[in-house]
Amino acid sequence: MSILDIRGLSVEFPSRKDVFVAARDVNLSIEKGKILGVVGESGAGKSTVGNAVIGLLEAPGRIGTGEIHLDGQRIDNLPAKPMRALRGKRIGMIFQDPLTSLDPLQTVEFQLVETILEHLPVTKQEAQQRAIDLLDQVGIPNPSERVKQYPHQFSGGMRQRVVIALALCAEPEVVIADEPTTALDVSIQAQILELMKKLCTEKNVAMLVITHDMGVIADITDHVAVMYRGDLVEYGETAQVLGAPRHEYTKSLIAAVPRPDVKVERFPQVDYIEGSAKPFKQIDISTHWLGKARDYKAVDGPLLSVKDIDMRFLTKNAWIAKNRQYFQALKKVSFDIMPGETYGLVGESGSGKSTVARVITGLYDPSGGSVNFAGQELTNLRDKKQVLAMRRQMQMIFQDPFSSLNSRMRVRDIVAEPIKFHKLAATNAEAYGIVEDLLEHVGLGAAAGKKFPHEFSGGQRQRISIARALATRPRFLLCDEPTSALDVSIQAQILNLLKDLQEELGLTMLFISHDLAVIRQMCNRVGVMRYGELLEQNETDSLFENPQHPYTKELLSLMPSMELLSTEALAIA
Repeated sequence: MSILDIRGLSVEFPSRKDVFVAARDVNLSIEKGKILGVVGESGAGKSTVGNAVIGLLEAPGRIGTGEIHLDGQRIDNLPAKPMRALRGKRIGMIFQDPLTSLDPLQTVEFQLVETILEHLPVTKQEAQQRAIDLLDQVGIPNPSERVKQYPHQFSGGMRQRVVIALALCAEPEVVIADEPTTALDVSIQAQILELMKKLCTEKNVAMLVITHDMGVIADITDHVAVMYRGDLVEYGETAQVLGAPRHEYTKSLIAAVPRPDVKVERFPQVDYIEGSAKPFKQIDISTHWLGKARDYKAVDGPLLSVKDIDMRFLTKNAWIAKNRQYFQALKKVSFDIMPGETYGLVGESGSGKSTVARVITGLYDPSGGSVNFAGQELTNLRDKKQVLAMRRQMQMIFQDPFSSLNSRMRVRDIVAEPIKFHKLAATNAEAYGIVEDLLEHVGLGAAAGKKFPHEFSGGQRQRISIARALATRPRFLLCDEPTSALDVSIQAQILNLLKDLQEELGLTMLFISHDLAVIRQMCNRVGVMRYGELLEQNETDSLFENPQHPYTKELLSLMPSMELLSTEALAIA
């Protein structure tokens, strides 16, 4: 018998002009101890369905038609107070963004204990012990110490584990997990997925997993529902849907999954419209502003050379130097990147990948070692003109496109800012002309310049970030998890775009990611980091096919299985 039944659900968002239907006639059910996955692109209606179940639709959203039943009881029409009693107690929720779903002003202990005391008949002391046990269960080291800390003191992956512990506090019957592994590296993702499966089998919990990660769907779900623009286009057992998809949109989604087993030239484009998959349109920038000659001196040997970089952070200050305590973030990290090459850095959260990027860009001064870029020593560089010259040649694409864009500025001003700052255009009119050209070539169109960042999807915002990074005509791009927050189809578009730009501009890239399949497709060489050390580096194919270090072997073994995915759909790639 199903514990959760969704019958004919339609969700509407009325406006002054029209009514937008975010989900249409959705029928889903989950049995106890089973996992149902809902997959689709951003805007497909996945999270809308999950929010409707738990009564958290944002105003003016409403359920237009349909019913939701929990263990035979209709819950979509419950008044606010009974719904609050049900939420958390009988239905737990794992939200997509762990930072915004945790209170930054309260310790993790306070938030866990508060929820436990609200829903379970236990004493405060028992609640505190349960909070520590929950953190231990989700794989947080030293839980008795970490429970006293605040959310900002945890990495992204650690915060996601805290959110999962929070959802499990009251032993719910159903857990809704909205993109539970988006911010997690492959090893932590494997732990979390194993924890979720164990929860379902041992405690008979039903789980609704909302995700864009086909590997997660293949790994843990019993049934899968595929949504496209509010419609449920395919629904069935996971092995059947992924192994022999019937709908063209499902086939195109599977084809866009980055392959960990073999390298492909391009990612298939997922742009299903009225029954057809539209191919990705190649761009030609040879006759435009970006293709003009740049005044950068050619280099013999590596464009970037990192030698024996150490980085430590003061964790406890003291008057006497020997009593000070430090955290060693990087330990003797060394690698070279040749002109036109893409070098990948992989590793778990906290391994030091992003710290390396910040040292290279001069945001951090290293404790030891050197960074040489295009023949110029960057370590402790203080001459303002030289610093600006280096920054013009070296640009960064950040993980979160929304927080890296100024929400109060129009897109054309955001992209024009580095052009004006580096005096690359004689007039404002010329600068805005360059902006229009850039927006065209990242696939947004010149009209996008008049809008604000909040008017775009996540993938479109990342294109804006790429346009801004290209605005100085750099020769080197640092890409710090540029696709981790994007669904598989938008990820394919962005990665294709970066490949096109690299080929046509001769860009050199440092590509930081925890997605091993993406690293295999994008990089010529790869370095593997753990606890601030570079454990192994090699040509991409050699590293994936014949890893030498035990940790690299462990990482590769944890990649989600591709066995269930349709070989016919994968062959399209």
